[in-house]
Amino acid sequence: MSIIRLTVAAALFASVAAHANDPKATIADLDARLAKIGVAKIDGTSDVAGKAVPTIYFGERKINNNYDVVDAIRKDHKATATVFVKDGEEFVRVSTNVLTPEGKRGVGTQLARNAAYAAVSQGKQYCGPIDVLGTAFDACYNPIKDAGGKIIGVSYIGHKK
Repeated sequence: MSIIRLTVAAALFASVAAHANDPKATIADLDARLAKIGVAKIDGTSDVAGKAVPTIYFGERKINNNYDVVDAIRKDHKATATVFVKDGEEFVRVSTNVLTPEGKRGVGTQLARNAAYAAVSQGKQYCGPIDVLGTAFDACYNPIKDAGGKIIGVSYIGHKK
């Protein structure tokens, strides 16, 4: 009887551990947390790392320079997480737990022109390997759309390889 319990417990643990490092499950959690706050919108501009960029909100919560949601993703999933805002043709990190080589949050940096950029610019999800500020990740990116369906940003999560 105890061997069966141990086997069930081990299988359950393996299932939870596998789910914990599943990029699609993690991005779904990030997007659900943001959606729970409210509908995404752009309202004005704000300073992010010395640069004026559009301000992205979910409901009434300003996301620029706010790190509670991305830090919760790191805590719960051991993953990096970012919210980018669309600024012209670029996507700028406005909330992130991704650190630069100097150990500072990578806010103000842009999404590289890569496969993820191409996908989200067309309104599609990208999941796969990616380099983020010099580190390899298994990642997912989703476009963030406002109530009218316009792409106004990108959500990202990554599990370090």
